[in-house]
Amino acid sequence: MAAAMVGGGAAYGGNGAEAVGGPALEMPTMHSLGVYWVVKGDDNKNARVDFSYRKAGTSEWKKAPPLWRVEKGLHLRKGGESSVQVPGDEGGAWLVAGSALLLEPQTEYELKLVLVDPDGGGVEKLLKQSTIGEPMVPAGMKELHVVPGNGGGTGTASDPFKGIASAMAAAGPRTRLLLHKGTYEGPIVINKSGEPGRPIILQGAGDGEAVIDGKSPLPKDVDVGPKQEGRALDLNGTHDVWVEGLTIQNGFFGVNLNSAQRSVVRRCNIHDVHVGIWGGSNKSRVMTGFWISDNVIKGPLPFPCPAALWHKEFTVGIEVGGMGHEICYNSVSNFEDSVDNCELVFPCAAIDFHNNEGYDLADDGSEFDGGERNIRMFYNRYTNSLTGVSFQPVYGGPVYCFRNVYYNFRTYATKLHIAGDTVPQTGGALLVHNTFVHSGVAWFNNGGAPIVNCYSHNNIFLGTEDSNNDPAFKNVDGVCIYFGPKTTLCDFDYDGFSGFKGPRFMKWNGVNYATVEEAREKSGIEKHLIMLDPQTLFASGIGIPERNLKYDASTEKGWGTFELNRYDPKTIDLRLKAGCAAIGVGEVLEGFGDDPKGPAYLGAYAPGVELPWYGPRPVKK
Repeated sequence: MAAAMVGGGAAYGGNGAEAVGGPALEMPTMHSLGVYWVVKGDDNKNARVDFSYRKAGTSEWKKAPPLWRVEKGLHLRKGGESSVQVPGDEGGAWLVAGSALLLEPQTEYELKLVLVDPDGGGVEKLLKQSTIGEPMVPAGMKELHVVPGNGGGTGTASDPFKGIASAMAAAGPRTRLLLHKGTYEGPIVINKSGEPGRPIILQGAGDGEAVIDGKSPLPKDVDVGPKQEGRALDLNGTHDVWVEGLTIQNGFFGVNLNSAQRSVVRRCNIHDVHVGIWGGSNKSRVMTGFWISDNVIKGPLPFPCPAALWHKEFTVGIEVGGMGHEICYNSVSNFEDSVDNCELVFPCAAIDFHNNEGYDLADDGSEFDGGERNIRMFYNRYTNSLTGVSFQPVYGGPVYCFRNVYYNFRTYATKLHIAGDTVPQTGGALLVHNTFVHSGVAWFNNGGAPIVNCYSHNNIFLGTEDSNNDPAFKNVDGVCIYFGPKTTLCDFDYDGFSGFKGPRFMKWNGVNYATVEEAREKSGIEKHLIMLDPQTLFASGIGIPERNLKYDASTEKGWGTFELNRYDPKTIDLRLKAGCAAIGVGEVLEGFGDDPKGPAYLGAYAPGVELPWYGPRPVKK
């Protein structure tokens, strides 16, 4: 990866690299610490920034992935906006950024950044930062009891407040509202905030289901984005408000977190909504520090999604912008997308999505769309979707997609392409140790804007020799790798594939390569690719998913009517079979969870590991 790190700027001249100021720390998450830095000079592009870390007070340094060089100008949105100002922006200095990954929670780390340049000008910087821990209810909370109603009560167990509004009038920082069983008619608008370490908590009391009912009928034929009404629970502009153990239903938005900070949504059951949890506006303040975990969120779309509903309604399970968020251990189904960062706002950086279970989706398993840098998706499982993961666009990156599983998607494993003109472009998407399995072209990206400065190593892309007459793959039957858009500065190698019949193996930058050997030798990418047999690859015996051939060729809108079979996500086990062809190949990539002394392998799971936990964790007793 070092070749893709620090580059030079002709505006400064000279080959020696020089730091512009000191490196900046991103907001920390539970398993990641991110940084960014500005570097000038290095016209010959042979400098790099090594990144290592150690627990504070220990002596052993461990390698993180080197900082990623952001291609000039790609960090800027169409209007020239960015959350990081780079001197000269498109013509001068370079932005470099990156993350230490898979760290221990609530632990202090020392971070070492070393700018190395054979031509001189190197420098070393030491930083210190702690990962966060899971939010814990502080001791000494004032507790107020609440039952459904409309006014009255004193908040005691024997004389509870009637209705959430009455209880909130008496609430302040370090107050927990215990909502007893029953239905609380909404929409519920919270306009008070807690304080850091002293939250206001709305929590189910545990004596039965406590339901917040937004009383908003779901709108139909929404195709231009989310409407701003119909919020079952509205936390807009609040901070330090937690929501735990509630059922939330009947609203366009289940929980609205626009302009909120340090919000917690945990162990809730959210259904009959078009958007489960939404944080898509920074109008009054930058959204920071969300903790969203262990929720079950179900949307309105059937699976398979018929053409009449596909992209006719805006639906998403969890979508947030801002910084410093943890979205983990959620089960999300029956939306267009399961978990996304928000493409509508910036900053959009330093967000972790991990251990989520997404399934029965009409569009993407997950999206990095509109992300800037240091957004990490790892240990997620996505089953039954239109596409795997989308990057339309990424503003320079790096964004990290690693150790995820995508099974039974219809079209694209990775949406790196963007339909339309050359602006914006996707840059800085890193794909490492993922497993993609579907029926169709193994790795397919359609036309549109160029793909710039992206990275793919140690992934498995399994497809089939034909596309079962799917119009999404028209005229590409038998192709294994197909890139319609131009690609520049991309490092794709050491990946494994299946699904090649001919007469061409790959299309890349407008050139067709007839065979595997020709692609390896002449294309400039995937010099070490290997072909895999899906029938002998996985210890569980699972193979390529089968298609349900119900495409109606008589309708132009039939693109969404080609149905997929449904697979139970709990049965999708893509761990490698001992001795299979995906073990002993690829690279050992330090910083992504590999043992530097262990074997090389491809795909999401190291040989012999246990499956990660996907979806809500068992309740501790």
